[in-house]
Amino acid sequence: MSLTLYLVRHGETVYNVERRLQGWCDSPLTPDGAAGVRATASDLAHHRFTAAYTSPSERAVLTATQILAHHRTIPLVEDPDLREFGFGELEARPESDLLVRLDPYRMFVDIVGGSFAGFPGGERGPHFRSRVLRALGRIERAHPGGEVLVVSHCLTLLAYLTMVDPTLMSPPANAGVSVVQVAGDGSRRIVTASLVPEYREVPAAAAR
Repeated sequence: MSLTLYLVRHGETVYNVERRLQGWCDSPLTPDGAAGVRATASDLAHHRFTAAYTSPSERAVLTATQILAHHRTIPLVEDPDLREFGFGELEARPESDLLVRLDPYRMFVDIVGGSFAGFPGGERGPHFRSRVLRALGRIERAHPGGEVLVVSHCLTLLAYLTMVDPTLMSPPANAGVSVVQVAGDGSRRIVTASLVPEYREVPAAAAR
């Protein structure tokens, strides 16, 4: 018996388009972002989820709620440990502000790897990685089999995915779906990394 995790990054937001740092702060989904979430929801409509988890950030909750419109009997559980990395004083600042401080790629590698020192008022890398793996570990233990939906954020999902496969460093796309299979012996493998479904409408009668 194995568990299959469907890891979905939230839909595109205003801050994503404006290239602003968005960790614990929030911004609305864009029209394209909402359309992308609908595409993902349609693509996942025929799966038989047994549970669903989300970050409490509004952009993640909205994404998860749209997906669960096709799975109306499945309750949505908010887990604070699924939040994005906290950028502290740099929250909502332009990503270009990082260029005057450090190499962004190196920073992201260090964040997901758990070695980043953090920004003033923000989160330290070791704490971030620890809470993310703690959250996914709880989910794995609670569901030894079946299909489980997890909606979260770029760095949060990447921290878990790189734990499964350290060579995978491509950031998950907005509304993209990564699939991880967890075997009964605890071994994990990435089946799909950040698939972005094309939009197609699923009839309301297909919703569960």
